[in-house]
Amino acid sequence: MPAIWTITPKASGIAPGAFAVAQSDGAEYRLDLSPHLSMGPQGFVTIIGISAGLLALPLIGVLGTPVLWGLIPFAGVALWGLWYALQRNGRERTMLHEQLRLTRDVIEITRINPRKPEQHWQANPYWVRLSLLEKGGPVENYLTLNGGGRAVELGAFLSPEERAALHDELARALRYLR
Repeated sequence: MPAIWTITPKASGIAPGAFAVAQSDGAEYRLDLSPHLSMGPQGFVTIIGISAGLLALPLIGVLGTPVLWGLIPFAGVALWGLWYALQRNGRERTMLHEQLRLTRDVIEITRINPRKPEQHWQANPYWVRLSLLEKGGPVENYLTLNGGGRAVELGAFLSPEERAALHDELARALRYLR
């Protein structure tokens, strides 16, 4: 799952260098969620190379004729369009992510969207309800946090299995901090 948990314990005051992650100490949980990036740079080069080769195949039949010069711009535009679409998709998927900060006093969610303003939500973790709709939601394993007068979807870009695993992890963290 593309999720990174960070737990920052609060100094316990018992002995120098001692840390305690106890229910009352004010530990902070941070969760960074991001979509899975299925194609890396090598995959990008492979797709562009295969596409260029397949676009060049029909041009072999018109080599040495004036028709070739009429078809080359269209093949170039098609290849450029594929390159641009893959680059933009990859750039936006690296920008999209959600950050969750969970302490004993507050739960905050920040969603960073590409080409849109950030979305913020916060509530008291004691009153927050974590819901997982396995069936009947907009998607399978629809994960929401309800509190502060709103319901907020978590991990919209995750797979159903990843949302179910995230539900279990968040439920455990909320139980621990209550």
